[in-house]
Amino acid sequence: MEEIKMEPIGYVKNKVQTRKDVSWGDDISVIELKDEYHTGLKGLNDFSHAIILFYLDKASFDRQKHLNRRPQNRDDMPLVGIFAQRGKDRPNRIGMTSVEIISVTDSTLTVKGLDAIDETPILDIKPYYPAYDRKEATVPEWVDRLMEHYF
Repeated sequence: MEEIKMEPIGYVKNKVQTRKDVSWGDDISVIELKDEYHTGLKGLNDFSHAIILFYLDKASFDRQKHLNRRPQNRDDMPLVGIFAQRGKDRPNRIGMTSVEIISVTDSTLTVKGLDAIDETPILDIKPYYPAYDRKEATVPEWVDRLMEHYF
């Protein structure tokens, strides 16, 4: 198998120091880009939302523990596979969140609702396109219960 190598384009700066499962909605994060990527933010200020891809560097995947589990380890959630949930302990430790853009500078992106802790490596930033990213979708009923206090 071919090795896949990625390098962070920047890092998260926020007040979140430990992993958590709820209350991300009011968290403000600043994504500080590495110098060589500063001009890459040009034009992003015209968007209201972005998709942030990040490396879950504090997560760890244990196949026996995480391949099939209850979301957030809650007893009121069904037992489902890792690919039917957005848990942080994943085989490839990739995180993704759609966020509200607060402000954009030459070297930083300030966002609301990013579920990543301080110093999390950022892999990519993509503009949110409603035509691609917000289509009619269905989810199981347990997802609505799970998300009640997440954001």
